[in-house]
Amino acid sequence: MSKVTIPAIVEGGKANAGPPLGPALGPLGVNIGGIIDEINKKTAPFNGLKVPVKVIVDKGSKTFVIEVGSPSTGELLKKEAGVEKGKKGGADDPKVVGNIKFEQAVKVAKMKTDGSLVRNLKNGVNEVLGTCVSLGITVEGQDARKIIEEVKAGKHDSQLAG
Repeated sequence: MSKVTIPAIVEGGKANAGPPLGPALGPLGVNIGGIIDEINKKTAPFNGLKVPVKVIVDKGSKTFVIEVGSPSTGELLKKEAGVEKGKKGGADDPKVVGNIKFEQAVKVAKMKTDGSLVRNLKNGVNEVLGTCVSLGITVEGQDARKIIEEVKAGKHDSQLAG
C-alpha cells in the first residue's frame, strides 16, 4: 500500500477543486468532490481563517484521510481583534491595528495548547501576547508587553487557573 500526502493551506470551509488541491488529487483517481466536501466540513469552524490541512490518499484503495491543523496564532488573533492584517514594521513600529480583551488572549492560548511546546497556560498566554506585540494588537487598550509583565508577576493567575 502506498500512500500520498498532499499538504495545503485552505480557507476554513471554503476549499475548492482548484489549485492547490485539484491538480494534486486529479492524477490519483480519487473522488475530488468528496474530499473537498470533507475538508470543508472539518474546517468550517475556522471560517475566514487560513487552515493547514493534509490529505492522505491510499493509492491502492483510493481511500483518504484528512488531517486539519490549527490556524496560526497570528490568524486567530487577527480574527479575535477583527482585523485583516497586522502592522507592517517590526517591534519598533508604533502602529496599533486592533485591541483584544485579556480573556481573548487566554482563549487563543487554549486553542493553541495542543500544537504548542509551552508547559502551561500562563506560558501559552505570554506566547500569544508576544504575537500581539508583533501584530500591533493591544490588550485591554495597553501594550501587550505590559500585560506580559503583569502575567509574569501573577496579576492574572486567577484567570489562568484550571
